[in-house]
Amino acid sequence: MLLSSGGRFPRSDAYNPAWIAENPMGAHPLWLTEWLCQRATLEPGMRVLDLGCGKAKSSIFLARELGVQVWATDLWTTATENLARIADAELTDRVFPIHADARQLPFAGEFFDAILCVDSYNYLGTDDGYLNYLVHFLRPGGVFAFASAGLMQDFGDEVPEHLRRFWTADCWNIHTRAWWHHHLARTGLVDIQHAEELADGWRLWLDWAEAVDSSPWYCDMLRADAGRYLGYVGLVSTRVPGRPLAEYAWPATLRSMAGAYERKPLLRADTSAG
Repeated sequence: MLLSSGGRFPRSDAYNPAWIAENPMGAHPLWLTEWLCQRATLEPGMRVLDLGCGKAKSSIFLARELGVQVWATDLWTTATENLARIADAELTDRVFPIHADARQLPFAGEFFDAILCVDSYNYLGTDDGYLNYLVHFLRPGGVFAFASAGLMQDFGDEVPEHLRRFWTADCWNIHTRAWWHHHLARTGLVDIQHAEELADGWRLWLDWAEAVDSSPWYCDMLRADAGRYLGYVGLVSTRVPGRPLAEYAWPATLRSMAGAYERKPLLRADTSAG
């Protein structure tokens, strides 16, 4: 299998394409991870949450290339399956597989030095309250970064003809760089250093689709679009210290708030004159 970024992502290109493409989920996991790491500052020994890690290939890459500890967390892939990949990479001392829902994370507050989300944050982060929940697990000043499918320009409510077969109901969470910048910045919870489109991202998207034998119509759609609308967007930020979180807004479905029942009469007292 010939699969190369043409020198744009040299660390990724050192990995066996057959290993990268084994049981694929979404985008090329290493290209997007390396793109983020070119902009985000990660130091050896940092604790990193790789949220929505899929098959843990981004997690393995982070541990091998940057010397960080990674909690490889995903809902659709079991921890047992990912542990096999991690063991084959000889990284069981640095990559820890977790099977969890992104809205029910089993971690202590401010545990992580960095949270990365590769090709999955659009499924979570459009929820206005989700960032408020997620940064609870990130130390003040820690890195939050994501890369995902994105729009190069918005097209409003009318889907372009050449995208209609692709654009099913789950695609409405794909947004522009500007949309994501506004969506996160307005919370005041993070300080955004980078928000950008991946140059010629559609070509990398197409190269990956062809490498993993995607349907011919899908590849034809990417060629017809040629980057007019589809590509990749990425954002790198840090958690703003001292910004209070609204705990009642956390989207965790099992979260409850402390309270006590204060007994009151059920009905209004009769105050009519007799």
